Amino acid sequence: MKRSRIVFLLFLWIFCSLPTTQLLADDPKVNVDELKESAPKVFLDCRGCDRDFFREEITYVNYVRDRKDADIHILVTEQSTGSGGREYTFAFIGLNQFAGLDNTLTYSSGPNDVRDETRKGHVEVMKRGLFPYVLNTPIAEHIYLSFRQRLEPTAVKDPWNFWVFSISADARISGESSRTSRSLDVNVSANRVTPDWKIRLGLSGDFDKRTYDYEDEYIESISEEKNATSMVVKSINDHWSVGGWVEAEANTYSNLDLLFTVAPAVEYNIWPYSESTRRQLRFLYKIGYNHANYREVTIYDKMSETLFNQSLTVSLSIREPWGNASASIEGSNYFHDLKKNRLQVYGNLDIRVFKGLSLDIYGRYDLVHDQLSLPVGDASLDEVLLARKELLTAYDYSISVGLRYTFGSVYSNVVNPRFGRTRFRGGGRF
Repeated sequence: MKRSRIVFLLFLWIFCSLPTTQLLADDPKVNVDELKESAPKVFLDCRGCDRDFFREEITYVNYVRDRKDADIHILVTEQSTGSGGREYTFAFIGLNQFAGLDNTLTYSSGPNDVRDETRKGHVEVMKRGLFPYVLNTPIAEHIYLSFRQRLEPTAVKDPWNFWVFSISADARISGESSRTSRSLDVNVSANRVTPDWKIRLGLSGDFDKRTYDYEDEYIESISEEKNATSMVVKSINDHWSVGGWVEAEANTYSNLDLLFTVAPAVEYNIWPYSESTRRQLRFLYKIGYNHANYREVTIYDKMSETLFNQSLTVSLSIREPWGNASASIEGSNYFHDLKKNRLQVYGNLDIRVFKGLSLDIYGRYDLVHDQLSLPVGDASLDEVLLARKELLTAYDYSISVGLRYTFGSVYSNVVNPRFGRTRFRGGGRF
């Protein structure tokens, strides 16, 4: 009797361990194709996600390439965490027969998580979020639930006290018979982020040397940039923050031997910071003390000076099912001369116009009237062409407009990795 019980339990364990998809395939009473026809249609709105992995792991929904064809819109947004990882917010938005059935789940990856760990975490969140929708379809009868025991919540004892350190160095050498290029980039950072405090410390150095040999003329271009930055922010409540920056910079391009800045600041966010991955409207006011030592005499006949300035930045960021939009406007001026000012405007708009058509607009425009570090005298042709010296300008702009239209089959369930993602470039004559 005891042996029979053991055999029965062993059989039961093997049976329950079979994957759900295998059980469906082996059941002759189940028509998988008919079930898939009635499965919810999902539009996955996620930048940088492994869509092929999702389609392979979650096969009981239909993936469509346009929101207009979807029953569920999954909008995935992300932001950095204090440890150096990422927090992903999955917004499940019900459409058509699921209209009004919305939910939001989150997943956090660690700073050392590899891509496979992150995508598996995404899949688990997707499965949990999709269940309420699948529950109202015929396919729910063939979904099996399992319970995974979890550890009891415990207080985190962090020996690093939430500090995260990073060191990187990048050396590059390239060239040909008439040109050589050498560069070195070094970056060191220390960050600590908690709900109450945000501290970021950084050191960076960029060195670039290029040489050209053209028609017996030898040209050498050397540029250096060194920067030390510290930022401290204190959370007051869900809308207000205070803090500031301390920075030191040396830059051959901008004629700076040393620029030292101390700038306290205050910020107000119209929407709660807890909604920052979906929407933000922030007002940041900053007032700064600046002491500058220049490499060459400036156009204002200065080798050094101490000045005070102020700036106000308004930043808007929205991500919704129709697309996403971001914009900012910043105005700044020096107190000693209000004519020494700058206005920066930036905007980016990505809109799903209608089924299959998307419009992407980007624009940036700066009105520049505060180039206090410009050296006296004209730049040489070499300095202009090789961008070794900042030039006098009244404005700076950049604009781009793009359209994208797709049509054909609305489904995107199939995964075929053969030949990778290599682009085909036609060539030759026929």
